[in-house]
Amino acid sequence: MSKSLKRQSEDDAGNEAKKPVVGHWANGLLTAMEDPNLRIFSDSKVVVIKDKYPKAKFHFLVLPKKSIPNLSSITSKHIKLLQHIHDVGREIAEREEHKNINFRMGYHAEPSMHHLHMHVISDDFDSDSLKTKKHYNSFVTAHFIDSEKLIESVKTVGKAVTPSREECQKLLKKPLACFKCGEEMANMPKLKKHFTTHI
Repeated sequence: MSKSLKRQSEDDAGNEAKKPVVGHWANGLLTAMEDPNLRIFSDSKVVVIKDKYPKAKFHFLVLPKKSIPNLSSITSKHIKLLQHIHDVGREIAEREEHKNINFRMGYHAEPSMHHLHMHVISDDFDSDSLKTKKHYNSFVTAHFIDSEKLIESVKTVGKAVTPSREECQKLLKKPLACFKCGEEMANMPKLKKHFTTHI
């Protein structure tokens, strides 16, 4: 992007996502995109919001204004948009990045929420909202598809390459283990305490 990130609100009615079906929780991201308390950046193509239930100290979502339901809807015509989403995410991460905290940028293979969104999340995983093995494994296994790898797969085969539904379920059920050293932990509190040994 040619200018630094700043709070802004640009109307681009032609590219705005379709309105959610009223009352369906899985469409919550479409409502969140319009929430001024969550929205931190907007341009003609994307909106960046703070995750309402962050799974780390820093957790943002980059969402296209264009209506794209999920990764299976991605084709080669979306390459430029995916790259823009990545570039915006990288700028958000660089703004927050500091010693001992790195960022992951990517997509869940099987997200619970509708509308395409890229996670920009710090790898401290220090959050009260990170409560379950499923939450954690969704970010540290192959269930989490790195943004650059996704773009490369779309360039190569014309679509997003993702694990099967069966593989996703297995990945989410893997034993709790530190993503840095591989040591297995009995529960989330012990895992979070263990993370402090790597600081």
